[in-house]
Amino acid sequence: MSSQINQSEETAQRNGHVAERKAWLTALETRFEQAQPNLNTSRSNLIRDILENAEDTYFLSSRALAKRYEVDKATIVRSVQILGYKKYAEFAADLRSHFVSRLTPYKLMKAASREHRSVADHVEHSIEMEAHNLQALRATIDANQVIRLAKQLNRARRIIVVGVDFAASLSYLLAYGLNCLGYDAEAPTGSHGNLQQKVNLLGPKDLLIAISFGRCLQATVDTLLRARENGVSTFGITDSEKTPIARFCDSYWIASIANPSFHGSYVAPIAAIDALFVACAHIQPQRSLALLQQKDEDSRSRWYSPLPEQARKPGKKRRSGPKNQSDHSDRVNGNPGS
Repeated sequence: MSSQINQSEETAQRNGHVAERKAWLTALETRFEQAQPNLNTSRSNLIRDILENAEDTYFLSSRALAKRYEVDKATIVRSVQILGYKKYAEFAADLRSHFVSRLTPYKLMKAASREHRSVADHVEHSIEMEAHNLQALRATIDANQVIRLAKQLNRARRIIVVGVDFAASLSYLLAYGLNCLGYDAEAPTGSHGNLQQKVNLLGPKDLLIAISFGRCLQATVDTLLRARENGVSTFGITDSEKTPIARFCDSYWIASIANPSFHGSYVAPIAAIDALFVACAHIQPQRSLALLQQKDEDSRSRWYSPLPEQARKPGKKRRSGPKNQSDHSDRVNGNPGS
C-alpha cells in the first residue's frame, strides 16, 4: 500500500497536478473508506461523526460513546468490527492517533481551555510535557543513529533543510549550525515555488532534510517528493512513524512536539539537532576546531564592550536608578538583553 501511495504522489508531481492529489488519510480514515461497501447509511454516518468530532470522542469508552450517540453498545462494537478491528481498544488507539494527527492550533487551545486548570497549572503542565518529550527522545534515538546521520552529512555534497511556518526556525538553526562546522547547508525561505527551484538543483550526491509534524505541511511534503523524484537522499524529523514525512523519507527521527500550547513544543527536535551538531563536530575535530577558531577571530568585534570611563561624553552623569519601570523590571528579572 505504501509503494502505491508513493507512486501516486510522484505521478502527481510529474504531471503538475499537486492540488488534485487525494488528501493523506490516517489509518482509521483508510479503514473507514475501505469498509464503505459493508456499512449501511446509519453506521457510516455514525463513524463519520465520531471521526469529525475526535476531540470529543477519542477518550470515551465504548459504553460512553454509545451513550453520546444514543445507540446501544452493541452497535458501536459491531461498527468497529466492520472496520476490521478485533477489539474496541484497537479502534480507540487509532481514533486517538487520528485526533492527534488532525490537531490544529485552534483545537489545541480549545481542548486546553476546557480543562479546569489555573494559568499556573497550565504553565506547570507545559513544562512537565517538555520534560516528557525529552525522555521520549532519549528512548527512541541512540548515539549510533546520530553518528550515522552525521557521517551521511559528511558524504553529502550539498544539504538543503526544509521547514515551513514554525518549523522554519528549526531548519534555520540546523543549516546555520552545519555552516559553522564547514557543511554546505541551506535552509531556503520564501514561496512554495522557491523551495521547488532549490530542490531542482539537487542530485544523487546531495541530501534533503525535511522537518514537519502531525499532518505535515503541503509545501514541505511536496518538496520532499520532488527530491525523491530527482534521486536525492532524504531524511526527516517528525513526530510519528505515520506522518507523511516518515512515510516518504529514506530514514527519519521521531521527536515529539506534544504540548498544550497552540504551536507545539520544539524542545525535543532542538535537542536532537544539538546532538547532531556534537556528532558532526567530533567526527572531524581538526576541521571543526579550525573553522571555529576562524569564526572566533572574525567575531571579536561582535561582542558588547563598555566604553572606557574617559571616553564618555563630558557633562553627562550616570543615573543611579533605572530609567523607567521597564529597566527596573529587566534588572529584577535578570534579563541580560539581546
